[in-house]
Amino acid sequence: MAPQRRSRGSLARDIQAVLAAGAGPMTPAQVRDALGGELAYTTVMTVLTRLHAKGEVTRRQEGRGYAYTAPAHPAEVTAQRMQRLLDADDDRAGVLVRFVGTLKAADEHLLRSLLDPPGPESRRDGEATDGAADPSDGPEPDGER
Repeated sequence: MAPQRRSRGSLARDIQAVLAAGAGPMTPAQVRDALGGELAYTTVMTVLTRLHAKGEVTRRQEGRGYAYTAPAHPAEVTAQRMQRLLDADDDRAGVLVRFVGTLKAADEHLLRSLLDPPGPESRRDGEATDGAADPSDGPEPDGER
């Protein structure tokens, strides 16, 4: 009987789960063994290399090879992906405006609260305490949102 083919991305997810459950950095051989030892070493190594290239795992030199580690938090992977996409486009402002334009109201509110935390130094009205504009504030939003 022929072995069943994995669904797209399932091996990468399994490898990431093994790394996340690991007590520390793992070599491709250790990852392969944790997965049951049935995969070719080169298959595991290739997936780990691809995950590293995408910023989804980190690695450090260990002997002649590498030991891999899962990021501390899954949100870190998503943030790295978003940063790579933003870095890939010359029109950063355009990308950010369009991104914010696609957010649900609750997500936009959350983003605004993260960018402008409440506090005594926070000026929500956009004016300095003496009534003069603060040059560090930059141009006023154009109200497209």
